[in-house]
Formats: sequence, C-alpha cells, structure tokens
Amino acid sequence: MQALLRRLPIETYVIAFTVALWIALSLATPSFLTENNISNMMRQTSIAAIVAIGVMCTIVIAGIDLSVGSVVAFCGVGFAQMCGHGFGLVPAAVLTLVAGLAVGFTNAVAISRLGIPAFIVTLAGLQVYRGLALLLAGGMTVGGLPPDVKEFARGTNGLPNLFWTMLGVGIAVHYLLRFTRTGRYLYAVGSNAEAARRQGISVMRITLVAYLMSSGLAALGGILLVSRLSIASPSMATASELQAIAAAVVGGASLFGGRGTVLGTIAGAVLFTTMSNAAVLLSIDPFWEMVLEGLLIALVVYLDNIHKKRRSGV
Repeated sequence: MQALLRRLPIETYVIAFTVALWIALSLATPSFLTENNISNMMRQTSIAAIVAIGVMCTIVIAGIDLSVGSVVAFCGVGFAQMCGHGFGLVPAAVLTLVAGLAVGFTNAVAISRLGIPAFIVTLAGLQVYRGLALLLAGGMTVGGLPPDVKEFARGTNGLPNLFWTMLGVGIAVHYLLRFTRTGRYLYAVGSNAEAARRQGISVMRITLVAYLMSSGLAALGGILLVSRLSIASPSMATASELQAIAAAVVGGASLFGGRGTVLGTIAGAVLFTTMSNAAVLLSIDPFWEMVLEGLLIALVVYLDNIHKKRRSGV
C-alpha cells in the first residue's frame, strides 16, 4: 500500500485535498455551493491557471519567469488603451498577444544568448513591464471601455467562457508536452541541459518555446482579466507571478526541472482559489491565507528535494 501511494503523482494528492476542502466548506457555509460562488471561482481559477500553465513550461526546463504578473498588467493596460481608442476587439487582442510574445522572445534571447540567469532576466522584467504599464496608463485606471469588452468574460455556454478558454489552453499545452517532439525536448532540457545539447537538441530553441508560451499566456491572461473587470489598472495582477509559480509547484512541477503537468498546475490553481474563497466565506484574516500558502509551497519544495535526492542515491 505504501509503495502504491509513493507511485501516485502529486496532483492526485492535490486533487484529493481540494475535494476534501470542498466537502468541509459545503458543510461549514451554505454560501459555498451556490451557483454564483461556483461560477465566480471558475472565472477566477481560469485566469490564474492560464498564467500558471505558461510559468510551468519555464519551470519544466529548470527556468523561472518572475515577470508574468507585470506582463499581465502591461498587456492588459495596452489592450484596454487600444479598445478605448477605437481598435476592434480582435485587432487589439492580436496586437496584445504579439506584444506578449515579444516579451518572451526578449527573455529567451537574454537567457540563452547573453547567458544571464533566468531569475535575473525575469526579475528585471518584473520591474520594467510594471513600469511600462504605469507609463501607458499614466498611473491611472483605464476605464470607459466598450461594453462588448466585458461580454466574453461574463458570458456562459453551459460553463463560463473563461473556463472553456482555460480548458482549450490546457488541452493544447498538454498535447504539446505529451505528444510532440518539442514537448519531449522541453523535459529533456529540464532534466539535463548539457546531455540534451549533446543529443543534438537546440537548447536555445527550446528555451525560446518555453518563454514564448509563458509570456504569451500572460498576455492572454491580461486580456481576459480586463474583460472580467471591465477596467485595466497598472497595479492589477500584483504578485500573481508568485501565485502562478505556487500553483505549478504545488501541482507537481519540480523547480529542479524535468517535471510538470498541465493537470497538476490547474489542480494547484484550483486549490489556491478554493483557499482564497474559503477565507472570504469564513471571514478568515487574509494574512493567514498568505501564511498557509507560503508554508504549503515550502513543504512541497522540501518533499521534492527529498524525492530528487532519493532518485540520485544521495
């Protein structure tokens, strides 16, 4: 039995713990299982999971992306500015995604060509793109957006449109990681970049793919967040890079590289959204929520470190 439990992927435990938390919350408060609350949780989870899936791709190659929260704000403000100045939604969205991909390209070149550590590159990006968001918005909230901006996020087709978007992104990235050569190369680079290079894998190209996905999905997250809020603020998505990393790590992605799944990342995002929702419904001090999330991340990283040592025979 113990051997079976050890072989179970970590996302199994995350899902089980989340379900147990749902059961406890449904018993503790009648507000939890209401249609409005569940729909709100699905919308909140969807944007967080989309950004986290992109970050997970960089973690798989033993990298990191600390700039995604600022990219969400920068691209969200840019999208709102374009919509407010007469751009159609589709052209504005396309240009916003292009801007996100340009950020990813810049990060990848700085990391793979210039040899700057990913932590430093994306930490600098965290400041740069937040600053650009503030400059674009003039330090103010961007409002007065066309009514159709909010229609997508508030719309439903059985389930909220944002949730369907997350599922589409998740399926596409899962297929890439599990059933394509590029996906196998991402895991190979994360497991041992030098060995992958000797096997003829272009580490620079794989790094580019990972960071394009991270910043591209962050840009998509910015568009969806503006749609959900009907405004854009240069301060939005503050610290969401930490939440994205937390969702990926709690969902089984290893900070040492070579491991990470879309399902686990979504499970991690759902868990953190549930914890946040529980804090509101039960009137728990949100500072305690931050403490618990931090302790959970530290515990998962510690267990991952033990697992790595056991595999290497240390």
